[in-house]
Amino acid sequence: MKKNFTVWLMLSAAIMLFLPWSAVTFVKGDAGMAACFLLFYAVNPVYSILLGIASGKEIRQMWCQPILSSALYFMGTWIFFDMGETAFLLYAGIYLLLGMAAMLISGMACRKTGGSKGGFR
Repeated sequence: MKKNFTVWLMLSAAIMLFLPWSAVTFVKGDAGMAACFLLFYAVNPVYSILLGIASGKEIRQMWCQPILSSALYFMGTWIFFDMGETAFLLYAGIYLLLGMAAMLISGMACRKTGGSKGGFR
């Protein structure tokens, strides 16, 4: 259980901190803007949903993963892009909602099928 938590936390740190840093550091100009759009509108939402699904399967141990992932995103964007930009708070909230919704749906599905170690039991 603890291993899964640590693996997902490290993956969240890599996606929510390392990828924005990479976009700012290595990709310049219009390509940098395209990379940021790809991150904000494709990679991060899909990751939030996948993290929520994995968290729903072991909800007692991993319930805080969507919160940590959104917090890491928010910290990363404020550090690497623009400190004080409130639009990033909106994105973090949306990623949090996506992750929590996926976690709840996954938890309910595991509970009904009995295929979960943790679930809502």
